[in-house]
Amino acid sequence: MEQVLIIFTRYPAPGRTKTRLIPRLGPTGAAALQSEMTVHTLRWARALSARAGVSVQVRFEGGDEGRMRARFGGDVSYRPQGAGDLGCRMAEAFAAAFAAGAERVILVGTDCPGITVDLVEDAFERLAAADLVLGPATDGGYYLIGLRRPLPALFAGISWGGGTVLRDTLQCADRLRVATSQLAMLADVDRPEDLPVWQRAAGTISANPSIPLISIVIPALNEAGHLEDALLAVHDAQHVETIVADGGSHDGTPTLATEHGAKLVRCSPGRALQMNAGASVAAGEILLFLHADTRLPKDFEESVRRAFERANIVAGAFRLRIDGSRRAFRMIEWAVNLRSRYGQMPYGDQAIFVRAATFRGSGGFSELPIMEDFELIRRLRKFGRIALLPASVTTSARRWERLGIWKTTWINQRILAGYWLGIPPEKLAKWYVQGTGRFPGAT
Repeated sequence: MEQVLIIFTRYPAPGRTKTRLIPRLGPTGAAALQSEMTVHTLRWARALSARAGVSVQVRFEGGDEGRMRARFGGDVSYRPQGAGDLGCRMAEAFAAAFAAGAERVILVGTDCPGITVDLVEDAFERLAAADLVLGPATDGGYYLIGLRRPLPALFAGISWGGGTVLRDTLQCADRLRVATSQLAMLADVDRPEDLPVWQRAAGTISANPSIPLISIVIPALNEAGHLEDALLAVHDAQHVETIVADGGSHDGTPTLATEHGAKLVRCSPGRALQMNAGASVAAGEILLFLHADTRLPKDFEESVRRAFERANIVAGAFRLRIDGSRRAFRMIEWAVNLRSRYGQMPYGDQAIFVRAATFRGSGGFSELPIMEDFELIRRLRKFGRIALLPASVTTSARRWERLGIWKTTWINQRILAGYWLGIPPEKLAKWYVQGTGRFPGAT
């Protein structure tokens, strides 16, 4: 609890949030933007927590704790903001954090997309010498306030929502003889004319915030021979970002990823670890996990978004097509698609997709050496149904061709049976390596 980050936000109920943007976006669009900005803020806050050990708390208005957790993930603390004007609610949040043992506390909203992990780390460092750190906003307010001791007087007598909040706060700090430090000035997004700020800062975030962003996460290890086809298949998709989580390639995979506009994340090898690393920096409300040797179908993004319009759907995947003409491949496809449809058990090579909040709330991928996709789907099935889309992904036939179709199929079934019998995944991974000569963490 030495360092605490408090995020002030609202539950994204149409008509009750971002009201000044409703004339441009409509009630639903304004609420969707509120949701996207909260997701964006929590994304960098989670990265800050992982990097610097900062405790993250969300204080919200509207909704309730259950709905906030379901929407934004259960890995952070949620509390209502409480009663009173904005100043009273901020003062109470600071007081509670210090009473719980915090030594440095920073509070931000979700309206400023220019806030970064580095900026907030700098703010915490400044609190070593200053009692007050402020991030001035272009509209006359502030996007960040940090304290190293309670200063309730800073929040009294301020005309919140006006253009003099920063000036009045600095004058109050001067009267109190409080040592103050200011960060760079950034822009908030409150009015229709501010929307380009959000679109520029968020990069791939949709110009129509009512359309959920899809983050495609591709784990890769020496996949230069296949990755380009996967990236080209999604190049023209709208409202989509692509993230390549590289496990230490030495064949040009990272260069290929950046040349095609993907966001590159470097981490240790291991498919589950890589997919979790990619998901941790994803901005989208929907996560889609794609193997580097698999191509998504045309118009995949519309199909994915439509799937979540159906009742009780928590995740989904595509039908499988193997890139080969042999009749045995058609039999494998038939069996896989039958299992996925009636057994609710698709595997990773079918491009599993899930809401980001559900993924984080379920704990993400268990960092197993093998069967991480199977384990995730088992957990997700407890929350609802797994959709199987009618379109097919096309995956490389290389793993069947390496040892032969029937031997590969036998090995896969042996691994599955062993997992059901409770054999440790570490031992199953050794079986897999011995059977195929390939490390199970590779794609």
